[in-house]
Amino acid sequence: MMTFNELIKVKFLRFLLVGLMNAAFGYGCFAGFIYLGLHYSFALLLATVLGVAFNFKSTGSLVFGSHDNKLIVRFVLGYAVVYGVNLGGVAALALFGVVPYVSGLILLLPMAVLSFLINNRFVFNDA
Repeated sequence: MMTFNELIKVKFLRFLLVGLMNAAFGYGCFAGFIYLGLHYSFALLLATVLGVAFNFKSTGSLVFGSHDNKLIVRFVLGYAVVYGVNLGGVAALALFGVVPYVSGLILLLPMAVLSFLINNRFVFNDA
């Protein structure tokens, strides 16, 4: 059985742990914007923009060991892809009557996996 210190060294696990913090921030923004009456697409856009700013340093340094600020462009492009897929998912679930609050929760894990793959392969691949 692995110790906690050994487990924390596993990149994907670190990503998930940091992702919990980032997801709480992002979903909190999304839910707050929905509560304020914004359409889910605009609420998701604003939450994504704020989330990217919040996530860049935490994900780069804590997960991938990178402090290279030049990677922000690739990070933003990666999150643009995640935003598009997420928006499509929320819209698709809305067709089945799922409210945006629930859709956002349902899509958290699939978007985390997509985000990890993009960050691992295209953003911080040299870290």
